[in-house]
Amino acid sequence: MKKPQMILFDYGNTLLYEPDVDFVRATESLLKYAKSNKRGLTPKEICNFSQFFFDKVSNVRKMDLEIHQWQFQRFLYEYLEIDLFISQSEVERIFWNSVSEGALMPNVDKMLDAITRLGIRSGVISNIGWSEAVLSERINHLLPKNKFEFIIASSEYVFRKPSPMLFELALRKAGLDAENVWFCGDSLEADIEGSAAVGMFPVWYDNKTIESPWRRKNDRIILSCEHLHIHDWSELIKILQK
Repeated sequence: MKKPQMILFDYGNTLLYEPDVDFVRATESLLKYAKSNKRGLTPKEICNFSQFFFDKVSNVRKMDLEIHQWQFQRFLYEYLEIDLFISQSEVERIFWNSVSEGALMPNVDKMLDAITRLGIRSGVISNIGWSEAVLSERINHLLPKNKFEFIIASSEYVFRKPSPMLFELALRKAGLDAENVWFCGDSLEADIEGSAAVGMFPVWYDNKTIESPWRRKNDRIILSCEHLHIHDWSELIKILQK
């Protein structure tokens, strides 16, 4: 393990998390912009169909491929014969901000300040259906002092982690060999095994204070790759300072 020239980060439950998630509330917010709702569907009924639709297309994601929310939301509302008078970018922004405004993982801002002081470059690779634009807006709003050189959203690039394609894309953007890059994330399969497979050094961020959607799946995986296991970003600061 040597000091990295760059550290790449996962987004969800690594940099930020989403408390108080409420899809019905978000759907109510969107319906304020409906010119017509031919079937008179309630927010709850729309959410139920949205889950049904998502379950139908989720097999694509199991193939390490991504679905963009613009496609998903466009099909959903046109299929349900609900006519919204706002653009797809506005639909996405209003909906996600109403689902949850997002919050910082503990000590993440201090950790990012520390790696900047240490001269370590940084970037983000996220498995996410939201566009790169709104993902960047959220990250830059909640972490205004970040120095991320790029923020990669899988929605814009077809592939999802652990596919090597996103990791290799990041290396090309950074102009670095994998051996000079660390990757930090909370998913053992997507983040740790995925980054290790392309030669990056993985850091498993295993925070116990914020509930993670990956924790149950992680319990079924036994890591065989070399990695660093931390529970708080303050641990990473101490390791890098040494």
